[in-house]
Amino acid sequence: MDKGYVQIYTGDGKGKTTAALGLSLRAVCAGKKVYFGQFIKGMDYSELKAVEFLPHLKIKQFGQDCFIFKEPTQEDIQKAQKGLEEIKKILAQGEYDVVVLDEIHIALYYKLFNIEKVIEAIEGRAPHVEVICTGRKAPQKLIELADLVTEMKEIKHYYTQGVQAREGIEK
Repeated sequence: MDKGYVQIYTGDGKGKTTAALGLSLRAVCAGKKVYFGQFIKGMDYSELKAVEFLPHLKIKQFGQDCFIFKEPTQEDIQKAQKGLEEIKKILAQGEYDVVVLDEIHIALYYKLFNIEKVIEAIEGRAPHVEVICTGRKAPQKLIELADLVTEMKEIKHYYTQGVQAREGIEK
């Protein structure tokens, strides 16, 4: 790729991380290297096993247990900030063709770091690097920076009937 673009997957519907994983699979199968950084998340998700099968995929989590129903702790903030610094270096080095900032919008919503640092990291990337940002509540400044914005809209969801996240489908 000569030029990398910035893509945003946002909205209240299911599928933002799933779409980023699908794009990552496609990129790896095309011979590209993908770095998938997960903010907020520190739990065991099935996709973490993908690195065993896809050597050009790296997944790293920058979170602990999900805190979205309570306030983030100082450790949550520190992990997220350290993760953003790592992402900034990875973007600048250009070793990876695709870099995913999974749940970056939620990290911004909870003020784990400021948007200026995220924009600085994205704008400081090597020119060929494609950046994918996911999460509900994409901030307007990132939407303006992006080349592609997709909003997932919930029409109907089985969570409302009490169905919990299922292994291999939602987790």
